[in-house]
Amino acid sequence: MPKTRGHIIVLVAINLLLLAAGAAISGGSFLSIFNLQSMANQLPEIGLLAIGVMLAMCAGNGGIDLSGISLANLSGVLSAVVVAGMFSSVENEFAFSVAFIAGAVLIGLAGGVINGVLISKLGITPILCTLGTQMAFTGLAVVVSAGRAVTVGSPEPLSSIGNGYILELPISFLIYIAAALLIAAVLRYTRFGFWLMLMGTNPKAAEYAGFPTDRVVIATYAISGTLSGLAGVIIAARNVNVKWDYGTSYLLIAILIAVMAGVRPEGGYGRVANVVLAAIALQLLSSMLNFGGLSNFVRDFAWGALLLAFLAVARFDLIGFAFRGSGQQAALARAPRAAGEGSNIKQ
Repeated sequence: MPKTRGHIIVLVAINLLLLAAGAAISGGSFLSIFNLQSMANQLPEIGLLAIGVMLAMCAGNGGIDLSGISLANLSGVLSAVVVAGMFSSVENEFAFSVAFIAGAVLIGLAGGVINGVLISKLGITPILCTLGTQMAFTGLAVVVSAGRAVTVGSPEPLSSIGNGYILELPISFLIYIAAALLIAAVLRYTRFGFWLMLMGTNPKAAEYAGFPTDRVVIATYAISGTLSGLAGVIIAARNVNVKWDYGTSYLLIAILIAVMAGVRPEGGYGRVANVVLAAIALQLLSSMLNFGGLSNFVRDFAWGALLLAFLAVARFDLIGFAFRGSGQQAALARAPRAAGEGSNIKQ
């Protein structure tokens, strides 16, 4: 069984176990429609950031995007400040909502392009570059907002993204799934996806093959930044205010999701489906801890312990070893029969 299939089976099993454990702890209320909708509504913002982390890691060269949540906050804050000067969120709900969404996504795209240009053109190590831009984006958001929360309000089109439902599914969750499917298709069926994975696997071979490595890096971080801008929209849609320090733990959780999804830190491999399943597992675990009455400090400890555990699993490829071992045992079990059949034919 291929390693990729083995990992997705493990993630599906983890989700099923968490659902069963949550139901047992809560007496069944964990699986209520209301609670499932609540979890689905909380998932998209961190799930989008995790896909961005995955893309940066796939690029190789120690690639990782540490600026995701800072850029999401900057997108929301800066867009809210600019758009509020043009439209009223009360009197011009539709115009305000459209302008805010467009502004936040474009700001996220611009921040991602800045990351990509600094990494590709100046040769800055990705982790150091995005650490620097993380601080810069946060500082700019503080300056723009004067360190205070910026009121977005609840204009109907924007608010429906964060709080509305279609066929009992949260609109924000549907947006997240649509974005995940689109990026999965791009990685699987376009030259960009092929270039990105090969560049992460063997950068020298990609360079000698004449791949546009600089453009691939810029495009990768541009997509990651766009996802951050979209996350900023969902954050604003779920809350009346946006603030520069929202979601301080999101960076750790996004990295944890990528590691749980089996994304190779050295680059060259990552599956969007795995990231979605890992994000769902983390949301289920978070909700289950809340049902158990445990504090946020215990949850943060659990995140850190899980990150170390999955890094160890990835380091020694325990999942791949387990499935290879089962495959080898099945082959050995078939071998005597094959040998016996061969001897009968000879007779």
